[in-house]
Amino acid sequence: MGNVLNKLSHVSQSVRGLKRKRSDKDDGESGDGSDLLDQSLTSPKRKKLTSTAKYIYQALFKEERNSDITVHALGKMWHLHKVYLSQSPYFATMFNGSWREADEEYVHIEIIDPKITIDSLFSVFGSLYMDEVVLEPKDIVSTLATATLFQLDGLIDRCAEVMVETTNAETAVLYYNAACEYGVKTVKQYTFGWLLVNLLSNFQQKAHRLRTVSVELMEQLVASADLYVVQTEFSLYALLRHWMLLKLFPSEPASDGLPDPTRERYFSERTNPVPFLHTPEGAPFVRVFRALRLRNLLNHHVDVRLLHEDNIIPPDWLHKPLLRQWCSVLAIDQSLDKEVKCDERTFLESCIRCGRVIPENISQRWRWTGFHYGLDLLLLSDTRTLRIKRHHRTEHERLLSLQVKRQFLIRVSLAALNELGQIRHQQITKIQSVSLEKNEETLLAVFDRELTFPLLVSVNMLLDSPPAKRDNSPAVATSDEVPKPTEPQQAVPLPSPAQPAASSSSATAQQAAAPTEQRSPALLSLGNAGPSGSASLERMALVNDS
Repeated sequence: MGNVLNKLSHVSQSVRGLKRKRSDKDDGESGDGSDLLDQSLTSPKRKKLTSTAKYIYQALFKEERNSDITVHALGKMWHLHKVYLSQSPYFATMFNGSWREADEEYVHIEIIDPKITIDSLFSVFGSLYMDEVVLEPKDIVSTLATATLFQLDGLIDRCAEVMVETTNAETAVLYYNAACEYGVKTVKQYTFGWLLVNLLSNFQQKAHRLRTVSVELMEQLVASADLYVVQTEFSLYALLRHWMLLKLFPSEPASDGLPDPTRERYFSERTNPVPFLHTPEGAPFVRVFRALRLRNLLNHHVDVRLLHEDNIIPPDWLHKPLLRQWCSVLAIDQSLDKEVKCDERTFLESCIRCGRVIPENISQRWRWTGFHYGLDLLLLSDTRTLRIKRHHRTEHERLLSLQVKRQFLIRVSLAALNELGQIRHQQITKIQSVSLEKNEETLLAVFDRELTFPLLVSVNMLLDSPPAKRDNSPAVATSDEVPKPTEPQQAVPLPSPAQPAASSSSATAQQAAAPTEQRSPALLSLGNAGPSGSASLERMALVNDS
């Protein structure tokens, strides 16, 4: 019995000890809580009363209470308040200076900009009474025009943000023109970059979009080394030919899809022997065609024949590029060519531009057809890398250079786009000097993890030494200078190749199976053929080098 009592006494002491400890702990926590309580009571809290701004907007702007100024614009009377309008430097100067309107209660604003509408005036005036503004993308150009008139820099910045976010195939040219007109540099740069990436891949079969591109904008796009040329330079020439037709006949309906072959023969079927760019009708487009890399239009026999048949570019423009190209061929053939090296600007002005779209993340290899100074260059892509190979197999009966090692310069640009054609991620390599022996390959780029498919690939190459620079060279130049004609000249015919005339439309699978000498410009399949790529003249061959 005594043992039982002793155990109970021990348990009681333990419980009491636990209670004391818990009580001490509770006291400590209670003290901390009171400190937090005191701190919460002494710290001021800032909260926004959104109802205040809404009340001001509703009572003063929409219901026009206590108005002290009437603004007459576009036939509508706006009963507003000077204190709110003075947020605009336009009105602040009017009301606070020595102008007559400073003491009057009526102001008439003569608006001559057709882009400014009553709806845009409503949005802009209303924004002065609220701390936020709702911007409709379909009306954003009108809102920008109105905000520019009243010098509202904050609203202009918000308009620019919306324009950048909504740039796509339907709005890119519209936004670019508006940015130029109203001096919004961020939008101008962004939309120009969008067009560099999407012009050939997005506008070739969209005539209503292509027609909206102005001569000035097209000249800048064609001259840029950063233009993503899908296929080769001749694809760009075909695009310009189609674009020029749309500009020449603006009243004709612009149907999307592949260009109408009968319309495309408009130039080749002219009876006037004078090259089209030497005629009064062609004069406005001269500056655009001068921006082409003329040398790069002359490395495939079908391209030369089509240039001759179209009779758009004056043959005398091509004499200097042909002479330079032939001299380079002779120098390389006799191993007299020098190492290809130049500064970045010269490279960008002189390089070959070519590209393609890789539709899915699988291993592929391809070449751009045409004569490349005895180099048969294959591009090889797998899931994460892009490589280049100097292909040298004589059974293909190509005119190949016998030099043990060939050196050239190359730059690769890769772009992954979202659904709007906006660049999700872009990767651009530095200009690389590559030396390859026969059948040797080397790595060009390891794909960034952010790149997704379909993937746009743009390649700039310089395969021979550029011409020596001359003093007083133009700030923006192409690889070939073209003399400006002083008066229309008769055509100087180019020697026509012996092959029969070819259509400028895409080749079908049956054409691809024909002998090479009789093919029209086509996707030459040497193995497993992939997607055709471009609707214009295709200069890319998918190859199976087994």
